[in-house]
Amino acid sequence: MAKVRGARAAEAQALTGLVMRSKAYWGYPPEALAAWAAELRIRPADVTSRRIVVAEDDAGAVLGLASLDGSAPLASLGLLFVEPRAIGRGVGQLLYRDVLRRAAELGVRRLVVDSDPHAAGFYRAMGAVAAPGGPDGLVRFEVSPAPLAAWARAWTGGRKAVHLGNVAEFNAQFADATLDREQAAAHHYACLAAFYSPRPAALVLPRAVPRGWTELVCRQLGWTGVEVYDGLVERGPGLLDRVRERPALAARLTGTGLPLVPWGLTRPFGLLAGRAWEPAELRYESKSAAHGLFGRILAEGGHPDVWLPAQWRPATRWAAARLLSARAGAGSSSVLKSEHGVGGSGTTVVTPGQLRAAGGARALLRRLPRGPLLVEEYVHGPAGDEGPRDLTYDGFVAADGRVHEVGGAVMDVRDGCYAGATVGPGVVPAWAEKPLGAFGAAVGRELAAGGYRGWFDVDFVTAGEGRLAPTETNLRLTGPSIAFMVAARLDELRGAGHLVRIADRVELGARLPGPQLDELCTGLARECAGLGAVFVPAIPTAAFEPAPWLGFLVAAHDAGTLDAAEALVRAGARAGGGLFGPREPGP
Repeated sequence: MAKVRGARAAEAQALTGLVMRSKAYWGYPPEALAAWAAELRIRPADVTSRRIVVAEDDAGAVLGLASLDGSAPLASLGLLFVEPRAIGRGVGQLLYRDVLRRAAELGVRRLVVDSDPHAAGFYRAMGAVAAPGGPDGLVRFEVSPAPLAAWARAWTGGRKAVHLGNVAEFNAQFADATLDREQAAAHHYACLAAFYSPRPAALVLPRAVPRGWTELVCRQLGWTGVEVYDGLVERGPGLLDRVRERPALAARLTGTGLPLVPWGLTRPFGLLAGRAWEPAELRYESKSAAHGLFGRILAEGGHPDVWLPAQWRPATRWAAARLLSARAGAGSSSVLKSEHGVGGSGTTVVTPGQLRAAGGARALLRRLPRGPLLVEEYVHGPAGDEGPRDLTYDGFVAADGRVHEVGGAVMDVRDGCYAGATVGPGVVPAWAEKPLGAFGAAVGRELAAGGYRGWFDVDFVTAGEGRLAPTETNLRLTGPSIAFMVAARLDELRGAGHLVRIADRVELGARLPGPQLDELCTGLARECAGLGAVFVPAIPTAAFEPAPWLGFLVAAHDAGTLDAAEALVRAGARAGGGLFGPREPGP
């Protein structure tokens, strides 16, 4: 494996030879190479003044070089050349990322790249953005080097982390009637453990995951040395109990001194991490408790653009039916909610027309999962298509009680169910940024005062007249939080300003064998790179289900490229699945 080191002045002549061989690789005639010789020559003094580094293999052979010219805030990638025999082996990517890292450390905020036309595709795939100008015969790109976001450093103390995919274990502690007792879906979503922080050291997963998946994710996000412990639980909760039953594994995970990051807090996590555990920390996972918290915050004033819809907790399901009927009779729509349904599970919007079509409230309730229900006032959005309907605020409470803001996101919610989210600059409408952030921070302070430590979000719907209506809190990681983690890593790796979209699922045309899934995902990654976007498969194990699907992330520096990458992935998934035959019948 290649590694980067500082170049030495004594290597200047040899490095000049490397540059000329690399330039000749593109088939330029001798007279052109001779004309560029003086410009491309590396002198001993250049090694220091131009901050030249080299990549070398395990035997010490130099495979490529790169320079970082200029000083903050504007600098340039003056040289990036790879030995012809090493082209296509990741050496250029290694050097490019090293230049961006060093530029960010030096405070460079704008890095200019004047690329040989033959290398333009490489820089586009690496996240550089085409820019006007540049010398004749070269293609100009720009990139904004960025260190890891401050919130991301605070999340894990600037260190790598051990990620624990205890989704089923978290869900099971609420015993909600809307949740699958076998937790089959939760085991698929546990694959999101790969993204619980921007820099994982180890992943602990219930189901076995394809090796090709972890290798591709690591390549896309520049991770090395990630340990994977999978196949620990096939059905139901109990992941961290299984870890504790394996003393060597538990010692391996806890003995590194690295932070342990779960999907959410549970008693088994507390036992593994040596952390005091109080179930009351999660009381605001309850939608009725969260509603009460929102009401108390709003009663104190200071949030004029936030409005709380009414909520009722009928004593029985028949009382809920009477309330629904009365509201429908008055022409009002309602939202039925369970206390702890996740991702929209247990949430049903009921309009007067739907109630009539269902045969009345009692007939409707007979079709819904058993258990207590909440009835909430339906929030009508702005007239017409005036921006996103569903927003969320993400933050976390650190161990010292300090509340850190992560940001706002736009969620894709269909028929009351979460289907994905988009994060990044300019995603949240300008009018909503301030009230979203202020109210989300207020919720965070209340959570901190109540003893909660960990990730949280506050979900909103947009109401008329430029107002927000909070609907629930989640005291765990979620799809938007995964998108924030990936955005932080890509900004560090490829330059600031990434938009990241997480898609909950895309249907596949067939159950894919492992090698075919790897082939499909590798191809999608390559095609997205051609657009200047990044594709990361997020949930691979569902591709083996009788009704197969895939969760994924795409990222880009602009909305048009992001939309194009998503469309490419969805179309490719459908077409790719179709190559391997029809769906197999379920067991």
